[in-house]
Amino acid sequence: MLLVKASSEFVICGRPYEGFPILLHDSMASCIPANEFLRHYLFRGAIGSRRSWDSTGRALYDYFGFLQAHDLDWRETKRHENASLIAVYRDYSLSTIGLARSTVNQRLLYICEFYNYAHAQQWIERLPFSFEARRLRAPRTGFRAHAQAGNRTKLVRDVSLKVRRNSPKFLSMEQVKELLGAVTNPHHRMIVRLAVQTGLRREELATFPVAYVVNPIRVNVADRNIRVHLDPRDGNGMRCKGDKARDIFIGRSLMSALHHYVVHTRGERGSLSQVKQSHLFLNHRGEPFAADGKRLERIVRDLGRRVGIRVHPHMLRHTYATHTLSAMQRAEAGIDPLVYLQRQLGHASIQTTMVYLHLVNERAERAVLAYDDELNGWMDA
Repeated sequence: MLLVKASSEFVICGRPYEGFPILLHDSMASCIPANEFLRHYLFRGAIGSRRSWDSTGRALYDYFGFLQAHDLDWRETKRHENASLIAVYRDYSLSTIGLARSTVNQRLLYICEFYNYAHAQQWIERLPFSFEARRLRAPRTGFRAHAQAGNRTKLVRDVSLKVRRNSPKFLSMEQVKELLGAVTNPHHRMIVRLAVQTGLRREELATFPVAYVVNPIRVNVADRNIRVHLDPRDGNGMRCKGDKARDIFIGRSLMSALHHYVVHTRGERGSLSQVKQSHLFLNHRGEPFAADGKRLERIVRDLGRRVGIRVHPHMLRHTYATHTLSAMQRAEAGIDPLVYLQRQLGHASIQTTMVYLHLVNERAERAVLAYDDELNGWMDA
């Protein structure tokens, strides 16, 4: 089994799809079921990102490679002892290959989608998996009625593995100040500030357009936060997850710093390029960083090593979310903190945002216990 990437000559409806995954048998013949599914699944519009091509193609390649190596037919939905073919692959990936549970689950997701498609096409009579209800863990909080998950359950595929989600790691305010204090490059300093004060994703930082930076003096002075519309379709080159537009709020002070950066600092790098660049951040050649933001990842990690802190751009996103939610819980604002944070971060589901609620509650509980221990120690003395 071979996994290849299409060249620019791979054209569908007059449009080239360079890099599209294609599965081939060892004879170089097309793996027709897998390739038909890939075209359906990755072109249907629900995926929304070419970054899914590699992971989806890899999952199908690994599964069909497993079938080939063990002389199995993908249409055989049941194996010995009533175990499904997918369950056999799952156990093999976990115990024999030693893949992480999260990696196995990701591949199972795409494989199950393949079987959904095969069933809809009537290639198979029954699905090799079913659904079961699994209980959602409830957050320990009395904050907001919708934040109480209680005994709610979620339907999941029975072949998927249970994975304990680790709490996101974030920086303390002291660590944030230490990190910013160690930055000597003004371009890198502004990247870190925008990340830790807005919660933007790595690729959103890399493609943030200079057109989104405004002179705060020209904005209503009564507004402490300035609304910025992130739109992948406005022609400025902005990248958002799933190509979904959203509004974020940037504090007036940060916007003032961004405007000063554009007027007094960015121009030096912008002049190095013969083409007018639309992105806010440029590299030392005056060109935009790659849209995937991997270079920004290295910049942030290198800064962290300089001060002895393990950090990456997504940790700065976690830092923004945790401290913002904690501050909003203490304030008497007329907006639901979780809903605000969900929109700011661009989460499709508020369940994703609720992970930060766990962090805030854990921090609060530790503070209460420390206070209680200190008081008890004083009373017992």
